[in-house]
Amino acid sequence: MTMLLAIRDVQIPLLALLLFIGCGTKVLQIRRAGAADEHIGPTALFPMHLHRPLAIVLCAIEGGLGLGLLVTAGSFGEHTPADAIRLGSCLLFVVATCALIELRQTRPEVGCGCFGDFSTTPVNVRTLARSALLAIASLVTVGLPPLMPPRTVAGVFGLIAIAGAEVLLIGLLSPEVGEGLIRLGYSEPCELRNVPAARTLTALRRSKTWRRYAGLITAEAPEDVWRELCWRFVVYPASYQDRQTEVVFAVFLQHRRPVVHVALVDSSTGAPLEPPAGKRRARRPGLAGLFGPARGLSPAFNTGQAQSAPADLPLSTDL
Repeated sequence: MTMLLAIRDVQIPLLALLLFIGCGTKVLQIRRAGAADEHIGPTALFPMHLHRPLAIVLCAIEGGLGLGLLVTAGSFGEHTPADAIRLGSCLLFVVATCALIELRQTRPEVGCGCFGDFSTTPVNVRTLARSALLAIASLVTVGLPPLMPPRTVAGVFGLIAIAGAEVLLIGLLSPEVGEGLIRLGYSEPCELRNVPAARTLTALRRSKTWRRYAGLITAEAPEDVWRELCWRFVVYPASYQDRQTEVVFAVFLQHRRPVVHVALVDSSTGAPLEPPAGKRRARRPGLAGLFGPARGLSPAFNTGQAQSAPADLPLSTDL
């Protein structure tokens, strides 16, 4: 009986921790995507325009339930409020299990999205078993009295052993563990890196380079976007010194804080222009004057160095 009570006691902090991790990783994915084109697990079952709102709602629910589990674990909010939070957690995992079953049948190529970018492996039996296990773990906490710290050293080590065993079980049921280990030991070549265009545009708009040239840009959407090896080029129409120009950004394809290069180009001739006063940065040797007419950019990349600048862009570099 004592062992069963100890197992029940461990569930609340473990569930809260998993909910916080799930919420945090989803928030990071939403921020990196910057748009609704990257679905998070079961949100793929809904229309595209609902992906982002549903992902935000899911993050809020997970974060709220995780906080509620911790707040009501002691004597504060015991009985009815605590049981309501625990039943809510159980309901969340039951609904998630059902949604993952549906997702596996209708979109078998989509990951569960449980932990954001780490959950890209298609839904399988292990993912479903983990979700069902967490639903059961939430259910067994209903009616549990306020948690009390163990009074003996043996009790402390007993709780640590139980928590460790459950974490190991959850790890065995989590495809994210293997995927994380692969990411640690493997560096994907930038030429093969899959970075969505929406994420590139979001990173660009957050960069210092964008803020420096935003006043010249005359359109909300780019007029051209293309990729060459490790770089994605984004072209915006602009106006500078009463002439039609273009601002050409080159964004290195990486997920966090990509390098951004920029050039101001005459629309009619394709010739590079001097940047506006106060916007010029140190010029790199050998980068000037390599624009051809009408966007004739040569893909002069140094693929031997992961973040070498494209030789086409003569002007500034910023994160």
